[in-house]
Parts: sequence; structure tokens; C-alpha cells
Amino acid sequence: MAYTTINKSSDYFNTKLYTGNGTARSITGVGFQPDWSWFKSRGDTNSHALYDAVRGVTKAISSNSTGAEATESQGLTSFNSDGFSIGSQTAVNASGHGIASWNWKANGAGSSNTDGSITSTVSANTTSGFSIVKWTGNGTAGSTVGHGLGSKMKFMILKDYGLARTWITYHDSLGGGSGINFNETGGAGTSSAYWNNTDATSSVFSTGVYSNENNSNYICYCFAEKTGYSKFGSYTGNNNNDGSFIYTGFKPAFVLLKRYDSAASWFLFDSKRDPSNGVTQALLPNSSNAEETNSTPPMDFLSNGFKMRYAHPNFNTGSYIYMAFAEAPLVGTNGVTAKAR
Repeated sequence: MAYTTINKSSDYFNTKLYTGNGTARSITGVGFQPDWSWFKSRGDTNSHALYDAVRGVTKAISSNSTGAEATESQGLTSFNSDGFSIGSQTAVNASGHGIASWNWKANGAGSSNTDGSITSTVSANTTSGFSIVKWTGNGTAGSTVGHGLGSKMKFMILKDYGLARTWITYHDSLGGGSGINFNETGGAGTSSAYWNNTDATSSVFSTGVYSNENNSNYICYCFAEKTGYSKFGSYTGNNNNDGSFIYTGFKPAFVLLKRYDSAASWFLFDSKRDPSNGVTQALLPNSSNAEETNSTPPMDFLSNGFKMRYAHPNFNTGSYIYMAFAEAPLVGTNGVTAKAR
């Protein structure tokens, strides 16, 4: 039975859906002041747009592109106490288009962290296990960077935001000898160039050639696991329509998954776009494609995890990694249980 100290998951992560109007405005209802907001226009091929409080507002990067950070004066213009303000940019406010935003709470603009051999700027929320980390590379493989989580880092998404370079990820299930590119479809690569063949610890992660080019500027989104709130793991599909069940200890609000033993897209599902089972609406972080509606639901969200419902190569025939956040814990410290959908 999974107990948690986070009884209200939406205090730290929340999906906010809205319809764009092409005019500068404020979006409320997130429930907190976010420090990382990720946007995708659902009905068109506008790129994903990711903003964070450490790099600063108006500074956009796209998960489906190798492109460097762009200054978007009409993108996200401020993080507010219950959401954010946006301009007229189509990625965040295309008129008449449904927009999905996923929002995480860290700790503002961040402060200096000297836990690693490279000094980093870290905005960390140790309660929810999320931090935003920025540093300048020194070109030395094996250098370490502090992440500020206070517990073992399980998952990280990294971008050299100053240059046109690929995104890379670290996942605890694959370890420090492997990485997967976030903006591409390829499977896991095995190389010391990712993380110097070194697993992350409770204070630092190690860098390789890909993650520490001299004078390159990096941003990464780091996660530690919190019982009843977040889960970062792997599973093997059973190639059956009565598919694999993945226990998380909570009812999911958000699931990101990727097949790692062969080529496949990254897939992102959430409980706001699919408030009831089966879960059919997918967005692809590595692609600007419009939202996909799967005629056969890939999965159901259950009170204690998610269950695959489709013998499809993208979801249930190979080996997969995932990241999941809770809508409600299975059992909170106040004794309130999650209800099945």
C-alpha cells in the first residue's frame, strides 16, 4: 500500500487546458506558481514550447527540435501565483486552438549549488522531487553537477540551450551507461558520452562528452521519486490486448513513455485530455504533430497504476521506460484513498 506525504498532487504538478484566442492574457487555475511550463497546441503542427524560471520568461525551447533557445516576446511572459501570462504566439495561444500545458513547481529562479565539481544554478523542490538545473560546460568528461533534489535522481531531460544540438535523457532504469534522445525516435544508446557510465546519486549526476561541451550552456529538468506522487520505472510489454499492468501506487494524472529497445516515438498522456478510460489522446514530445486519437485505447488509468490495453509496438510488445505523476495517491497520510475511474 503506497502512502504519501503529498496528499494534493496538484500543489506541485498540474495539467491546464485552455483555448487560445491570439491575444495577450493570463491563464489561471494551475493552483500554484509554476517554474516549468510545457505547452503544445493540440490541433495543429506548432512545435512544443518549454519555458522555465531559471532561464527566464520569454525564453523558449522546443522538445521536438534541436534548435537553440529563442526569445519569444509574445510567448510566456510571466509566471503568476495561479498560472501564467502569455502573448499572441501560436505555440501558446493560437486563436481557436486547444492548448495543453503541463506545469511543475520548483523554487523560483534558483541559487548557486556547489555539490558537484561544476557550480550550477538550481531551483529545487525537495518535497516533490523536481529541480531545474543550469550550468556552463567545462569540456571534461566525468565532471559532476549538483541537482539539489536531496534524494537519488531518477530521470532527467537535458538540452544545450545555446546551440542547435539534440536533447538527451537519463533514466534510472537504464543507468549511467545509456541515454535516449528526447527529440528523436531512436532506442537507447550505450555510450560513456552520455553520463560517463556513472549512475546519478542523491546529490549529483556525472557528465560525458554529450552533456558537458566546453562553454556550452545547459538546462535540465531533474526528478526524484516520491511515493504516492511520482514514479520513474520500466516495464516489458506482454504483446496481448490484456496488456501489462504497471503499478505506480497512485492514480495517474500524467504518463510519459518511450520504447527503448527499438525505434518509437515518445508518447504523452494525461487525465485532463482523457478524463475517463480508455486513454486515447496522445501527444508526441519528439514531434510537432497534432494530437493523435488512438481508435483502440493504448491504456487505462487505474487507482494504483496504468494498464496497457493494446498489443501495439509503441506500447506493449517491447521494453519501455516511463515517467508518471499522480492525480491522487492510492492512500494519503490523511487516509483518503484514490477512486477508480
